[in-house]
Amino acid sequence: MRLMNTDDDVAGPVNLGNPDEITMYDLAQKIIALTKSASHIVKLELPADDPRQRNPDITKAMNLLDWKPAVKLDNGLVETINYFQESTHQL
Repeated sequence: MRLMNTDDDVAGPVNLGNPDEITMYDLAQKIIALTKSASHIVKLELPADDPRQRNPDITKAMNLLDWKPAVKLDNGLVETINYFQESTHQL
């Protein structure tokens, strides 16, 4: 909402991510552990244009929108998993 309400001269991407870097492998391991899934991680060759580092620069969001992440990754994963588990039980 804050970005939507900025002046018209505000342009370009504004990263709304978590600056704490984590590998996709580690993220997958966390999700498997939290969901008690029997899933297995399959490692494939990365595409040539795949970023080697996934660490968003949120400086623009912090300065322009007075925004920063309020939920730690582990807490956010638990909340997200719980949400989807509750949603599927309501079907």
